[in-house]
Amino acid sequence: MADNDTYVTPLSTRYTSPEMKKIFSARHRFSTWRQLWIWLAESEKELGLDGITDEAIEQMKAHQVIQDDEFRIAQEEEKRRRHDVMAHVHTFGVASPAAAGIIHLGATSCFVTDNGDLMHLRDGLNLLIPKLAMVIKQLSDFSMKYKDLPCLGYTHYQPAQPVTVGKRASLWVQSLLRDLRNFERALADLLGEFRGCKGTTGTQASFLQLFKGDHNKVEQLDELVCKKAGFDAPVPVSNQTYDRKIDVDVLNALGSFGATCMKIGSDIRHLAHRKEVEEPFEKDQIGSSAMAYKRNPMRSERLCSLGRELMSFPTPAMNTFATQWLERTLDDSAGRRIYLPEAYLTADACLIILLNVTNGLAVYPAVIQRNLNDELPFMATENIIMALSAKGVSRQEAHEEIRVLSHQAAAVVKQEGKDNDLIERIRQTPFFDPIIPELEKLLDPKTFIGRAPEQVDRFVNGAVESALKKYKNAGVFEGSKGADLNV
Repeated sequence: MADNDTYVTPLSTRYTSPEMKKIFSARHRFSTWRQLWIWLAESEKELGLDGITDEAIEQMKAHQVIQDDEFRIAQEEEKRRRHDVMAHVHTFGVASPAAAGIIHLGATSCFVTDNGDLMHLRDGLNLLIPKLAMVIKQLSDFSMKYKDLPCLGYTHYQPAQPVTVGKRASLWVQSLLRDLRNFERALADLLGEFRGCKGTTGTQASFLQLFKGDHNKVEQLDELVCKKAGFDAPVPVSNQTYDRKIDVDVLNALGSFGATCMKIGSDIRHLAHRKEVEEPFEKDQIGSSAMAYKRNPMRSERLCSLGRELMSFPTPAMNTFATQWLERTLDDSAGRRIYLPEAYLTADACLIILLNVTNGLAVYPAVIQRNLNDELPFMATENIIMALSAKGVSRQEAHEEIRVLSHQAAAVVKQEGKDNDLIERIRQTPFFDPIIPELEKLLDPKTFIGRAPEQVDRFVNGAVESALKKYKNAGVFEGSKGADLNV
């Protein structure tokens, strides 16, 4: 049971998945260290290093997952030694006495801390990427469904030429595709950047001594541990740590995704204000403690809040990288313990919200049509001018006539709060008699949306389908993943 008198982060209690919390949990962290020590001992033994017995390795494997009572031992030892890695070397040795003398042989602390962190960053991306692909799939399906539903467009948040509901959503998809590409690139880079067995300042001097000057065996050791950890290759050079620029690159990808979350969440909130599109709203959900009628876009608001937070994480990562003196300083440690897990947990929280929202967006065509009709007469003025010109009417005269009527209609809307009556004014003005039979066609919203439906078709069936093909083949989209998430 949680201690209700101790601070806990809302990221772990409210917003994120059990899988992501497990990756950054204390048990998983220290069990990963133990796994790395096992791989190191195995690889050293395979390369002929004396003194590493089968019994030692078997005992280490039997105790690879740290137990609850061992946390207490490690905490007491760290309090005494003021060194977390050595505290866990001691604790692992207590559990595996036959291995006590060879655990961590030739390694520096960053063998477990940094290689472990790289594994966690990799595993976190492997958890985020399929969720992001699923969000893209759901939102692409939404785009196709509403690709030809005209709606009022906005520039400067002022009414502009109509677009379609699906076309607008396809722009969200386009940004998410860039995020997917960034996540995939960050993961691919990580897989080729394992720190491996580099020693205290990255020179591998301790391992060279262990293998009595055999450079080939030192390189083999690096490769063996790397492969056991599931990475493609170790970095050719490092200092005591892996290059903190890696953290910058990964968190830049996550932070950029945070900006996308803010953009999508903000758009949905604006559309909810217009009563055109809403996020899912449960039967018993309460929008306001005082105003019982309210349907607040709380998920989209949370998405904006978390997205804004996610955008901030690249900054401390860059500060850390920029201030790592020479072969390393320890002023990176405390900050990274905070911002690396929190960046991943925040990204996970954003994806959980997006999965839910994009799985159940509600669209209200009647409201969309009404809002469009309020502005459509003004937008149709150019069509009307062109139609009059085709009938031989002077364009300048047509422009002036419709300008006067437009200002009169605008005054009625703004000063009297009445409906836009521009079309009725046009019908009652003899000047426009030549195009009255065509007026309904000139006002058809679908004549204003250009190639929006065709653009959505081409985008979804082209770029989106190509990007999602491997996830589809892997079964990521089987079943409805967004509907079952409680957010």
